[in-house]
Amino acid sequence: MAIRLEILPCLLLSAAVSAAGQRIADAPFFGSFGGLFGLCMAVYLTYWCYIYPFYISPMRVIPTVPGFPLWGQFPTIITNEVGVPNREWHQTYGPIVRYFFPFGAERLSIADDSALTQMCIKNPYNYPKPDRAKQWMVRILGEGVLLAEGTPHKHQRKALSSGFSIQSIRALTPIFWRKAMLLSKLWERDMVADQSNTKQIEVLEWLNRTTLDIIGEAGFGADLDSLEHPETPIREAYRLVFAFDIFSRVLHGLAAFIPNTKYLPAKMNRDILQARNIILSKATEIVRQKHKATHAKDKDIIALIVKDNMRLEAAGEQTLSFETMRDQVMTFLGAGHDTTATGVAWTLHLLSTHPEIQERLRSEIKQHYPYLFSDNVYTRNDIDRLAKSDADHLPYLDNVCRESLRYIPPIPMTVRETIEADTLGGYHVPAKTTVYIHANAIHRLPEFWGDNANTFDPNRWDKLPKDHTPNAFMTFLQGPRGCIGRKFAETEMKSLVICLLSMYRFERDMSVEDPEDWKMWRLVLRPRDGVQCKVTMLSTEEKESVLAKGESVEKIEAVDIKG
Repeated sequence: MAIRLEILPCLLLSAAVSAAGQRIADAPFFGSFGGLFGLCMAVYLTYWCYIYPFYISPMRVIPTVPGFPLWGQFPTIITNEVGVPNREWHQTYGPIVRYFFPFGAERLSIADDSALTQMCIKNPYNYPKPDRAKQWMVRILGEGVLLAEGTPHKHQRKALSSGFSIQSIRALTPIFWRKAMLLSKLWERDMVADQSNTKQIEVLEWLNRTTLDIIGEAGFGADLDSLEHPETPIREAYRLVFAFDIFSRVLHGLAAFIPNTKYLPAKMNRDILQARNIILSKATEIVRQKHKATHAKDKDIIALIVKDNMRLEAAGEQTLSFETMRDQVMTFLGAGHDTTATGVAWTLHLLSTHPEIQERLRSEIKQHYPYLFSDNVYTRNDIDRLAKSDADHLPYLDNVCRESLRYIPPIPMTVRETIEADTLGGYHVPAKTTVYIHANAIHRLPEFWGDNANTFDPNRWDKLPKDHTPNAFMTFLQGPRGCIGRKFAETEMKSLVICLLSMYRFERDMSVEDPEDWKMWRLVLRPRDGVQCKVTMLSTEEKESVLAKGESVEKIEAVDIKG
């Protein structure tokens, strides 16, 4: 009888284990125990790495990536950008694919529209994050709305909704503009100091400080001041968290499967403990201050939540505890600044490699915000004037931002584990199954995005393919577990892009490696060495040349305000 090729590696390994066991058994001290151990290992590996996955598993009918389940597709996964192997698998085997982690551990990758709807919208609380996926994140982000599950998540999301309403975010936009303007001025200051109008700038670090200051003031009414003082402890804490040396990456990966590795006396563990202490201390300080003094005029997100908490407490209803409020601050500080900064940094990089798109976008910005191109510092920095305009009225800007978030999603994937058995795309999925949604794969599938899915093309958003679906854009996920801060992040992103493009031109810095070749995943998909751009201040002649082609300031402002 012919033997399936898949079993050969397992038979060889089993034979090797048995032989090793026999050698142990031959030693007087170990006696028959070694032989029994070798036999048990051989049986175990044969069953879980061959018999179960190919003949017993209820998921064996799902299209499966070829390979030996003992090590599965793990070598491919860890040697490629997160989500990239899944792109090929989905195009080859279908929208729902089974593959293997080591020792026959089954995994599903989902890109099927009906399955995504089932997971994200119809039955989202059957798909919590696995505990191992939270091991690292919870130390830095706390168990806030991002990591909470089930009833606690429902309660937290309801309690936080007032702080993230469209009305609340509009009230916070002056903060977005003010910090974006400060970033522009600090770059200008450095150029003046260098007596040059061009400078190589690592924009991701600057943007991280900017968005940290924005979430500090808009989220908590706290002036973190990391833009002008980059050495501030809270910023240093996040630098420690996102180290990319090889040992840290290996230890970080092990921690997902062996939680006790966090107790090893390694530099990464010491750094994360130090970062956690700083972040936890700051979050505790912020919540205590808000409980002591929250004024009716305060518009920051935590102030609104505290006031709503007080109202619920007075009515005898359930409120958020101090610890839960502290965890929300930790979540907003971490996830609320690094994701947006990374998204804007990738956008600037993509604009630097597509100068024609950058120029078209700058022209649209000039049509709606001509005063931003003025050499008069008071005209340009009129925050009240900016706050009356709506960045959502710039259609090409909207296209560029969405396309950037599609092309390089800051959060490239999310992992879930079924609580109870479910049906996804017509396939039975047992309880305790690990399921992945790879935005970085879904965002490049031709069936959703057309034949040019691998091209950065903002124009696609004006005419999406007929098979396009909301689930094709998973940067913020969908449904009740979708990002509660989506509108906040989108508004913040647009404000930063408008301010920077109205003052600077961005070009690819050819003296460094292409950041797209060195994407690393650590909560966000960030480049290993940051995003380095050649940044040039727009000349007076360039500004005047474009302004001469546009309409009058008064006419444009009237159109903008009316929408």
